[in-house]
Amino acid sequence: MEIAKLFPEKDVIEIGYCSPTAFFHDVGKLNKERGGYEIDLSRKILIFMDQPHAMLLERLRPLLSHDKKEMHLKITDKSQRGGLRTKNVYIKGFPAVIFCSAGLKIDEQEGTRFMLLSPETNQEKIREGILEKIKKEADKDAYSSWLDSNPDRLLLKERIEAIKNENIDSVKIPDAKIIENVFMQKREILKPRHQRDIGRLIALIKSFALLNLWFRERKNNTIIANRNDVNDAVKIWEKISESQEYNLPPYIFNLYREVIVPAYKDKNLDEHGFPNGLKDGVTRQDIFKKHFQVYGRMIEDFRLRQQIIPILETAGLITQEPDKNDKRRILIYPTTDLT
Repeated sequence: MEIAKLFPEKDVIEIGYCSPTAFFHDVGKLNKERGGYEIDLSRKILIFMDQPHAMLLERLRPLLSHDKKEMHLKITDKSQRGGLRTKNVYIKGFPAVIFCSAGLKIDEQEGTRFMLLSPETNQEKIREGILEKIKKEADKDAYSSWLDSNPDRLLLKERIEAIKNENIDSVKIPDAKIIENVFMQKREILKPRHQRDIGRLIALIKSFALLNLWFRERKNNTIIANRNDVNDAVKIWEKISESQEYNLPPYIFNLYREVIVPAYKDKNLDEHGFPNGLKDGVTRQDIFKKHFQVYGRMIEDFRLRQQIIPILETAGLITQEPDKNDKRRILIYPTTDLT
């Protein structure tokens, strides 16, 4: 929401909650000639402050996939007499769609259409957040005045406005072989979702070119990306791509790498850091203990048992087996090699 304030207000649509049908009625305008509602979402930022209704996401799937510039939907709605009638909806454009959720579960079809991101929870981030909150709540007027007069922030807002006014229609990447080499070099086995992931990497490249359009080759309303745009996009993509591969939020993937795998290693490595020949799985209690050591806080048992472990198992990162010595206890094994 704070980042959205950098963009022109008329280009940002913020929604707290919206039912599937209400979204098309409220956002759209009735076109009697076409016999339906028209919704123009070109160059818009659509922000849901919580996870949207599942049915709304289902109806927006073709839009999120960028299947067609204009999409024709048929929805049913209650008539005044209590029956159902069909309505036509025409959606134009490809908006940037963002939603936030405290839940960890997401449908796989939505997972492949979004970049899954998690807020950082390291000590520096939390400390800076607390200090910023103190400044804001102590004197909101002074804080808002300071924020609105910040020269770097003002320059960024002006830059975004100037980019919009340039009316760039497309961004071209002259050397597609570079993208192919970067994307393929670490992927021996390709998955169907990679067809969408490559689109995200290309979108990042075009975004960097757009941010620097005045310093890029231009032909009418088309600009040409260069090698710097590719390098900058790859740096960002490499930080988030591994968790995207498993269709996991970075928080879950980091918990796997920083808590579960180290806890497993602690059980199966000797004091010199070499495998001790054992293959002992970890219990939930081992994970609780390691989580507290790493993050300085406990994790809820129900969240670990009902959400995190099933998600990691579905992603193929862990397996669960009964303890041979105590059948009532379940042991967790990472599927990655101990070395």
